[in-house]
Amino acid sequence: MSITTRFAPSPTGYLHVGGARTALFSWLYARKHGGKFILRIEDTDLERSTQESVNAILEGMSWLGLDYDEGPYYQTHHFDRYKEIIQQLIVQGDAYYCYCSKDELEQLRTEQMANKEKPRYNGKCRELTGLDEGREAVVRFKNPVDGVVTIDDLVKGDIVVANKELDDLIIARGDGSPTYNLTVVVDDMDMKVTHVIRGDDHINNTPRQMNILKALGAELPKYAHLPMILGSDGARLSKRHGAVSVMQFRDDGYLPEALLNYLVRLGWSHGDQEIFTLDEMVEYFDLDDVNVSASTFNMEKLLWLNHQYIMNSDPAHVARHLSWHMGQLGIDPAADGPDLVDVVKAQRERSKTLVEMAVASVYFYKEFDSYDEKAAKKNFTVGSDDVLAALHVKFLLVTNWSGESLHQVIVDLAEMLGLNLGKVAQPLRVAVCGSAVSPAIDITLTLIGREKTLARLEKAINHIRNQK
Repeated sequence: MSITTRFAPSPTGYLHVGGARTALFSWLYARKHGGKFILRIEDTDLERSTQESVNAILEGMSWLGLDYDEGPYYQTHHFDRYKEIIQQLIVQGDAYYCYCSKDELEQLRTEQMANKEKPRYNGKCRELTGLDEGREAVVRFKNPVDGVVTIDDLVKGDIVVANKELDDLIIARGDGSPTYNLTVVVDDMDMKVTHVIRGDDHINNTPRQMNILKALGAELPKYAHLPMILGSDGARLSKRHGAVSVMQFRDDGYLPEALLNYLVRLGWSHGDQEIFTLDEMVEYFDLDDVNVSASTFNMEKLLWLNHQYIMNSDPAHVARHLSWHMGQLGIDPAADGPDLVDVVKAQRERSKTLVEMAVASVYFYKEFDSYDEKAAKKNFTVGSDDVLAALHVKFLLVTNWSGESLHQVIVDLAEMLGLNLGKVAQPLRVAVCGSAVSPAIDITLTLIGREKTLARLEKAINHIRNQK
């Protein structure tokens, strides 16, 4: 059997963490089995669907690197097909027109609630035939009244639902537009989806959709319902827990591979392994290993994982993502300054996010207006101007501007002046960086370059002398 999975988000907001995990699991399953992965935009909710949300979904999928073999398909492009299926169900006696008004249905619901009954449609119009052209009608699916629906869930095991618990759901609104449960069924059938992998908030929809598929004589897909993702307080993950939009993680300085690695471990495991390459995820992933219970989103764990990826990924790959963050700070890293790959190598041990790395690397490309007050007070002390002036003279004589040569200059000067190495290196660091924090001073000077180093030394010497 050829495997086909799909990710089918509604464009009513950003691509959130739960959706991204669903997309990832569907993508992994298709890739593992040499199958097809489809992206389908379920945009039939015309009031809430927006192009902005569509763009956010596509951008999120692209950033994560979850490529799709077909799509994106849009349900609004298939209304004629849905109407054809609705009419087919009516003709074969599996659907009917319902003329009950909203007031009637609300009164029915109120009475059922008062009697402590499950609110459901009572089938008043179930045996009517034909269409009364003079009255507005919805179309309802005629759900079987006897027997059970058994979901052979690949994650949760067998789920059995009695048909008498399912009422006759609306499949077409009064204006003729199709509803969610109808469009999903038609698309899954037409796209020959073999495995529906989605959140367990859809479990209530699944038996209804299975009954419609049976009425259409379609082959049923396999279902896998993923447990929900919780915040640290045990409540369902939401904005109040922090970033839940995929692109917010991009903005906050996470690498897409780190987020994918974290998401795959939210509800799935392979022994005690924590860090996976994408190839390993594809190789090891199986729905049999997905946990039944909900998972808790832990930002500290994700941050740790991101740091591992920043430290251990190809510096050129990290640099490509860092470049965007430099741009957010108004810096074009290609215009004037060191190669961004060298900056990554210098900063990766101390940077947990790309935002941290970008902010900490501004001085390589851009002049600073002032010195960190605390660092200047501690290191720009009496005599430090003379130390910096001596360094300036020594650096002017350096013909090979390399870390090794510069390090030797600093060591020799400290020895000549009878100073601890830190008494030379720290004032130098503040002079050229604006603060007391940077990579090793020889690496820092190499990245800043000869001209900028000399100019910043002169500026610092004047600053110290003007303070006297």
